[in-house]
Amino acid sequence: MSSREAQLLARDAGVDLVEITAAANPPVVKIIDWGKYQYQKMKEEAKNRKKAREKQSELKTMKIGLKISDNDLNIKVRKIRGFLEDGDKVKIMIIFRGREMAHKELGQQLLNKVLEQLSDIAISDSKPSQSGRNLSVGIRKK
Repeated sequence: MSSREAQLLARDAGVDLVEITAAANPPVVKIIDWGKYQYQKMKEEAKNRKKAREKQSELKTMKIGLKISDNDLNIKVRKIRGFLEDGDKVKIMIIFRGREMAHKELGQQLLNKVLEQLSDIAISDSKPSQSGRNLSVGIRKK
C-alpha cells in the first residue's frame, strides 16, 4: 500500500502510522496508537529491570562483637542463614574493641564457631583477613 493511503487510513482511525523497519525496501510501518505502545513498552522495560534486580545477589554484612552471648550469636547465625537462602553473599565481621586486639585468637575461634554452624549451607569465598580492628570473611551458599 502506498504511504499516502496508509496515512489516510491512520488518520481516519485516529491512530498513528509508525515506522518499524526503515532499512527494509519498502519500509515497514504499522498503524498503532503511539501513546498506548509507549506505555506498554515502558511497563515491559520496568518488569525486565525488576527481574534483573531480583537476580542480582547483594553483599550483606553481619557484625559480631567478641563478647557476644551464645543466644545472640544463634540469632545472628539464623539471620545469616536467611540471607544465604535468599541468594545473597554475606560478609561476617568480628569486631575488636579496645584491648580485645590482644586476643585475636578469641576472634578466630568465634569466627570458626560461626563458620562451623553454617557449614551445611555455606562455603567461604576466601581465608579470613584482618584489617584494622576487624576480622572478616566472605561466605556464599553452596
